[in-house]
Amino acid sequence: MNYDILMEKQMENIEEGTELLLHACCAPCSSAVLERIANHFKVAIFYYNPNITEEAEYNKRIAEIRKFISMFETKYEITLIEGNYEPEKFLTMARGLENEPERGNRCYKCYELRLEESAKVAEKLGYEYFCTTLTLSPHKNSNWLNEIGEKLDKKYKSAYLYSDFKKKNGYKRSIELSKEYNLYRQDYCGCIYSKRTTH
Repeated sequence: MNYDILMEKQMENIEEGTELLLHACCAPCSSAVLERIANHFKVAIFYYNPNITEEAEYNKRIAEIRKFISMFETKYEITLIEGNYEPEKFLTMARGLENEPERGNRCYKCYELRLEESAKVAEKLGYEYFCTTLTLSPHKNSNWLNEIGEKLDKKYKSAYLYSDFKKKNGYKRSIELSKEYNLYRQDYCGCIYSKRTTH
């Protein structure tokens, strides 16, 4: 399934200015995604990442998102919603999966945790669509993310916008925009298990 083409077909039938809740993991990933969709949708970034198990790292990443959206010009103003910081939820979810390899079942469960909270908030606040920046990363499984999004689309009122933001050189563009806006780029997803394998 080419989720990038599927997204473009969806967008052809979505009126400009429609409200969308964008789950975001960090500023660099947000940058290229916003460049792609923020002139079509009224975007609210939803920062919900209980997988970031060090509070200093969590705070650093949201500060970078604030910095970026304050400088990045789009047709529609971008707003920021900060979810609750709940690392205990991630650690509870990961119990028994501590030794799973990167991109294994622990990561799938983490995607589910973050996307379901995004769908709940989108429904509660009345956003017509929701999606995630996670599909921009070559380290994330876009098929899994879109499968989860499709399930949540059926469970909640807000519709899921399919995506594979790494297509059309999305990841490369995020690196370019990070340099242009002097954004902090982390070298791991944020969880203690990922940090162990990269540091």
